[in-house]
Amino acid sequence: MKKQIAILGSTGSIGTQALDVIKEHSDLYEVYCLTANNKVEELAEQARQFNPAAVVIANEAKYDELKNLLADLPDIKVYAGKKAIDEIVEAEPIDMVLTAMVGFAGLNPTIHAIRAHKKICLANKETLVVAGELICKLAAEYHSPIIPVDSEHSAIFQSIIGEGDNEIEKILLTASGGPFRNFTKEQLGSVTKADALKHPTWSMGAKITIDSATMMNKGFEVIEAKWLFGVPADKIQVLVHPQSIVHSAVQFCDGAVKAQLGVPDMRLPIQFAFSYPDRLHLNGDRLDLFKHPLEFFEPDMDKFRCLALAFESIRKGGNMPCIVNAANEIVNRGFLEDRCSFMQMSDIIEKTMSRVSFSEKADYDTYVATDAEARRIAKELLEIKN
Repeated sequence: MKKQIAILGSTGSIGTQALDVIKEHSDLYEVYCLTANNKVEELAEQARQFNPAAVVIANEAKYDELKNLLADLPDIKVYAGKKAIDEIVEAEPIDMVLTAMVGFAGLNPTIHAIRAHKKICLANKETLVVAGELICKLAAEYHSPIIPVDSEHSAIFQSIIGEGDNEIEKILLTASGGPFRNFTKEQLGSVTKADALKHPTWSMGAKITIDSATMMNKGFEVIEAKWLFGVPADKIQVLVHPQSIVHSAVQFCDGAVKAQLGVPDMRLPIQFAFSYPDRLHLNGDRLDLFKHPLEFFEPDMDKFRCLALAFESIRKGGNMPCIVNAANEIVNRGFLEDRCSFMQMSDIIEKTMSRVSFSEKADYDTYVATDAEARRIAKELLEIKN
């Protein structure tokens, strides 16, 4: 029997590469459902190619357009709205759900999929950033495995397989450093969105590419690693590794370090999340260490304030990472719309952290309320910058 997969965010970078993996292993995997936020034409084209049981467009205003584009394919059910996404992941035939949506929007569908006992292939890091404690409790309660898809967390996962209860002394979380690794603070003050969107290693969506440039993406990955692997933040070390060959490593209590290496190719962690514990053949370039020098540098927390703020939010705990995530989504969009500068993003996030109501103990309703309050305050601060 082929494994039935729901892809949340199928038109994005992770989603499209996941479809490449499914196409290459069509004897093992089948698409049950595809979802997108706004990209109707791309979603319809994917539906024609993969013939899923259902498609969902989150933007309800796009429903009629999607319905018309697929009118000649009556076997494909067409739905719209966030509630429809929450409901479709619970469908009985689904074996695994790839959460490749961006931002806070990925939280609720993930909760619904966990409660339906689905295997979660997690590419939406904000789910654990915002509500890591809640998600981990639910996953344990409903016996829903979470397999990381981010290249760094997949590397850590692959490094600890077979280690049982052996103590992890340190997680070495690698970062490319983004396009501004060698810039001074003065130079960072004048960078543009066009500069920030030119990532030196990875091809990603605009939101994640900007987060990589500010290194907030790495801060979020530290939070994600804390929850995924049960390691406190002070045992997670960020290493700037421009070549992106060592995807991350784990140091154990005897000093041994295990790492996963490979050329930058997101299809590998996506495929491994689908196939674990098996490894399947993957067409693509192979690593040649004779051609790739390996360099490692300490990140500059003063220059990349977003990374420092993420660590601060972990130390504070409670709903503080949720506050940081919401504020970051606002300023990220603001920067892409030329409404604030590169350096102003961290300023607005820091001010939002000091103004939003802090809750040491948080539940789902707290996270929803916190997200709304933090977005409102960050938007107000963004307007002040104009």
